[in-house]
Amino acid sequence: MRIYLDNCTFNRPFDDQTQIRIRLEAEAKLYIQERIEDGSLKLIWSYILDFENKQNPFEERQDAIRKWKKFGELDIEEKESVLNRTHGLTEIGLKAKDALHIACAIEGKANYFLTTDDEILKKCSTYKEVSVISPLEFLKILEEQK
Repeated sequence: MRIYLDNCTFNRPFDDQTQIRIRLEAEAKLYIQERIEDGSLKLIWSYILDFENKQNPFEERQDAIRKWKKFGELDIEEKESVLNRTHGLTEIGLKAKDALHIACAIEGKANYFLTTDDEILKKCSTYKEVSVISPLEFLKILEEQK
């Protein structure tokens, strides 16, 4: 199974853990990373992940996220097919960077796009090309497959 984690998902363990939802999403993300490490899940990486990660003002967070690139089964680069798909995604109200992430996930044939961003989850709730869900929802899917 191929998955794509957006930048807010990668950053979740660095967020305020006093909020229960954030703590649960962080734990889910860490569990998902374990499944990536053991090879049971395939990670799709992209140039927009690299770009956004470089914008992070905290170097230790950049380093922690950058190490996941080596686990990427694919590393999606900018190309016309990605940009064309991005245009359609911005038409449903997504911000350009968010649309680029989803376009890269689709280009990499990801089964699931994981995000903790409520706006993305809402706008893509009926999107068909890739299933856009939270890390907690994804855990339910993994449990059902056991």
